[in-house]
Amino acid sequence: MQRKFKRSGQFYVYILECMDGSYYTGHTNDIQRRIKQHNQGKGAWYTRIKGAAKVVWRKEYHQFKSAFMTEKRIKTLTRKEKESLVRGKRLDKVLIDAGK
Repeated sequence: MQRKFKRSGQFYVYILECMDGSYYTGHTNDIQRRIKQHNQGKGAWYTRIKGAAKVVWRKEYHQFKSAFMTEKRIKTLTRKEKESLVRGKRLDKVLIDAGK
């Protein structure tokens, strides 16, 4: 049986800092479950290799498409730009400064 995909509700875009100091960006509709998967080595390939450590940034959305598109935009940022987010700079300001 095919599961129906939820398109509205709560969705999160998040940045994890991996054990080696690198960043991983993802999105989910259940952030607690997804972080647990990453930390158990059952998440994305990247976090299985690098070892997920902690959530350093997250933002909530009410539409899947908004979360998905934000994740894609964040993934195009440089490390320095992602660090600005982690330090508390607003997402819209980081994206404008990055020309995205």
